[in-house]
Amino acid sequence: MFHLKIDSELELQLFDPLHAEALSALIEKNRKYLRQWLAWLDLNKGLEDTQAFIEHSIKEHKEKKSIVTGVWYRGKLAGVASLVKIDWMHKWTVIGYWISEEMQGKGLVTKSSRALIDYAFHDLKLNRIEIRCATENQKSRAVIERLGLKKEGITRQVEWLYDHFVDALVYSVLAEEWSAERL
Repeated sequence: MFHLKIDSELELQLFDPLHAEALSALIEKNRKYLRQWLAWLDLNKGLEDTQAFIEHSIKEHKEKKSIVTGVWYRGKLAGVASLVKIDWMHKWTVIGYWISEEMQGKGLVTKSSRALIDYAFHDLKLNRIEIRCATENQKSRAVIERLGLKKEGITRQVEWLYDHFVDALVYSVLAEEWSAERL
């Protein structure tokens, strides 16, 4: 079972079927807020969909394809942070995250992403981490820039967000850059 303690208040934990109700409730409570940037919300209509998501994420973890974790702050589920897809052949992954509206501004996404980057480079021995976000998503861009990832460019109209396409900024960091920055 994957578990990463970040500090005395924050930890990442692989989702378990027992977390389905808490995750489903968090999604429902934040549906309107999250819908601004996340296209998958219409695919998750309630507890059954959340249970299926968790089962899928457990399967993907067992197959070493991803690590989907809950972000737990002071023992309460606050969001999700993940290595969305791990490409073992080319040694890279993509980080994805979201946090509930009430937990914004506490540094949880930055700390969680930093911990996942450390884990991916040091434990998994990957070479590249990528994070993408909509060009207009200022909060996500601020997280990525605080982490020190380099902006590579824009993928145009890469995601259908309910009624329109959005462009995404692509950021990355390499293992050698992360290690050098951390010394």
